[in-house]
Amino acid sequence: MTKRFGLDAALFSVKAYLASMLAIYIALSIGLERPYWAFLTSYIVAQPLAGAVVSKAMFRVIGTFVGAGMAVIIVPNLVNSPELLTIGIGGWLALCVFVSLLDRTPRSYAFVLAGYTAVLIVLPSVDVPDTIFTVATLRVQEITIGILCGSFVHALVLPQSVSAFMLQRVSNILADAERWSRDSLQLETDPAIDKERQRLALDVTELHQLSIHLPYESTRIAPRIRTVRALQDQLSLIMPLGAAVSDRIAQLHAVDAVPAEVQALLTDARDWFGGLGAMSLPEREAAAIALQQRSRALEPRIGPDASWNALILLSLLSRLSSLIGAHRDCRILAEQLGTNTTRPVSPRAAELVEGRRGRELHVDVGGATRGAIGAFLTIAIGCALWIGSGWHEGATAVMLAGVFTALFAAAPDPLAPLRTFFAGTLIATLIGLLYGFVLMPRLDGFLEYAAAMAPMLLMLGALMQSPRWSGIALPMLLGLGSPVLVSDRYVGGFAGFVNGALAQLVGIIFAIVVIRLLSSTGTHAAIRRTVRAGWADIAERANMMSPPDVRAWINRMLDRIALLAPRLAMSGRSPGAPLYDALRDLRTGVAIGELRELRLAMPTSRRGPLTEVLRKVGEYYRGLDPDRPAPADPILLEDIDIAMTAVLNDEDPQLSRAGALGLVSLRRNLFPSAGPSPAAPLSEMPA
Repeated sequence: MTKRFGLDAALFSVKAYLASMLAIYIALSIGLERPYWAFLTSYIVAQPLAGAVVSKAMFRVIGTFVGAGMAVIIVPNLVNSPELLTIGIGGWLALCVFVSLLDRTPRSYAFVLAGYTAVLIVLPSVDVPDTIFTVATLRVQEITIGILCGSFVHALVLPQSVSAFMLQRVSNILADAERWSRDSLQLETDPAIDKERQRLALDVTELHQLSIHLPYESTRIAPRIRTVRALQDQLSLIMPLGAAVSDRIAQLHAVDAVPAEVQALLTDARDWFGGLGAMSLPEREAAAIALQQRSRALEPRIGPDASWNALILLSLLSRLSSLIGAHRDCRILAEQLGTNTTRPVSPRAAELVEGRRGRELHVDVGGATRGAIGAFLTIAIGCALWIGSGWHEGATAVMLAGVFTALFAAAPDPLAPLRTFFAGTLIATLIGLLYGFVLMPRLDGFLEYAAAMAPMLLMLGALMQSPRWSGIALPMLLGLGSPVLVSDRYVGGFAGFVNGALAQLVGIIFAIVVIRLLSSTGTHAAIRRTVRAGWADIAERANMMSPPDVRAWINRMLDRIALLAPRLAMSGRSPGAPLYDALRDLRTGVAIGELRELRLAMPTSRRGPLTEVLRKVGEYYRGLDPDRPAPADPILLEDIDIAMTAVLNDEDPQLSRAGALGLVSLRRNLFPSAGPSPAAPLSEMPA
């Protein structure tokens, strides 16, 4: 309701305005010469959630201190050699960008800041190297004041809790996931469900990012991060399980081979999914156990005479039982998150939380290297042009270009925010002319200044909360932080203002040019690297002899799917087919994990057929080209069927069941159009 009427945006804007005015007042009161850094910082750290403000402030303080320390080390030692100084500061920025892109959490902000803080201090100080320590100290003080003011106001004045926001998001995510699973159990399934279910990848990624801020929560006892990690694990299972269940239902329905008892089970499971939100914990667990027991009881006997329909039915019932268990566990963990105590709400909650670790994420070394090279070249080429041109304000242009290159290195398309930054800075320059040379000369004292700035700052602060306008509102706010407008006295230097504004615009243009040259195929290359990384993981998993880590695999693949979505949209390609391929690969990796576990459990003498299947799966994925993905070799299909015959004839019924589940999944994922396996011919089953 508050969002609907804009009250949340208005409250955020008022708090951001108060923090900025407090930062300016303190900076002016203690005589700092550049109070605009305190002003700018107060807006940069502003977040609607109190915990996010505090955590971002913490990371920013750390980065500021490290960057300032590096500036003090670099300048005195290299100031007499411009070439080495350029390499030094460019290399430091590149290193920080590289590490930040590998981290991929809100902590990465500390690395980025350590890089560009050094740039902000070093480049304006090359003419006066003897003052570098003083400049670094002042910059740290100015930025720290902005950080503390922003943190103080947002955390203490009507704070918005990260915990409350997360609990609401969890509730919405679970409701969506249960709706998708319920729809997946229809005999006539909607193909759009798969695309909707893929939103889970983005939801899990969002929960991961939010959980980083929980230790900095100030309004209540924050949920334990381990509980959030356990919830992410269970949510991650829903996506491949739901897709597998939907596929098996479609296969059986196509040949009218869904037994009446199974249809009744599917109906009851749909009702259970639909009523999860209204059930108590004991009711939910009792109903889940009953449904899982019915699923297991309806499983057909698996042996040498098992039919293909029986194998598909076995796969359906097994995956359905696992899907029910995952949803039950998600609800248990959601209740655990909502408690103010570490006492488990049920024995199952304690089992799920025990031993949870950090979420495994995709690591793009190639993308991090590209970002680091871009940051280095921005500084190196920019310094060469600045020194060659003799333009004094060129240092500001190079400085800002380096900052923008570092800030937007992690963006799926760095050019998009830079273009809006240019437009926002240009508008802010025009507004700054009005303030600096029409209004400011008529003001007397801080209160009049604060009143004069209020309308523009309050409006832009509210726009920062709008996804449509935030991209242009922030650069306008930063543009209003000009030294001419934020100072202890009015400085009416028109030439200085124009030169500074021109340097900002030139810096943005230069960053756009460098990124454009380096990223002409950047989005396409990023898509290729992400897809290839998934395939390489499958190839490696297929040939490993150690026990598989299924949750780590699912987490990495869901993270890749979340990364692919915006990049595919920006490349102009339809995200449907490539993302569905990623979902297929996700399920293939899970099946490989099941087969690896089975291979470890089998006597060495009987492992041959499974080993051959896994070896050829690895060869297939290792040789795939993202631009021209080839279908799997029919010889692999024959090997799967040979392995199927072997496991169905195994004397251990548990091994037969496990082998059938893994091989059916692998066969359906790699050869969805293939007919029934010769190892288990199609036969009629009573409907």
